[in-house]
Amino acid sequence: MGHMAKTHVLVLPMPCQGHVTPLMELSHLLVDQGFEVTFINTDVDHTLVVAALDATGGGVAALGGGIHLASIPDGLADDEDRKDINKLVDAYSRHMPGYLESLLADMEAAGRPRAKWLVGDVNMGWSFEVAKKFGIRVVSFWPAATACFAFMLKIPKLVEDGLIDDKGIAGCGLSEQGR
Repeated sequence: MGHMAKTHVLVLPMPCQGHVTPLMELSHLLVDQGFEVTFINTDVDHTLVVAALDATGGGVAALGGGIHLASIPDGLADDEDRKDINKLVDAYSRHMPGYLESLLADMEAAGRPRAKWLVGDVNMGWSFEVAKKFGIRVVSFWPAATACFAFMLKIPKLVEDGLIDDKGIAGCGLSEQGR
């Protein structure tokens, strides 16, 4: 029996704490199942993760084998406000696809095994197009409550039915009918 190479999976969270942590937990579970993971943060979050690992005393080795950390710029200047979610989403959908393509090309050039899968945060949908270009299959991951996701998927219908307007403000659709 020959030694089989581990399947290489890319993991890409949305760069917010409530998204990075669950995807890191998922990465550990993937490694336990025999996968090799490259966890891709933004440069800013990567610095925070590495600092947190150093604080635990284990450094990046504390991740154990199987999880490789990589990072790409988020497209915002150093002095820009990363708490402004609209600015953040706009910057990374415009700038990060190119950076992700470069990272994948660099990893291949460095002899890393080709990724077979991308586990991407639902909010990082732009990455699915990049994955397709490289022949990488995608799984989208929603880290919050399922009810929130189900509700989000229904928003267009709620607007169409007049229950909320396009700003999310509750309409009077129901009470008017009752009069």
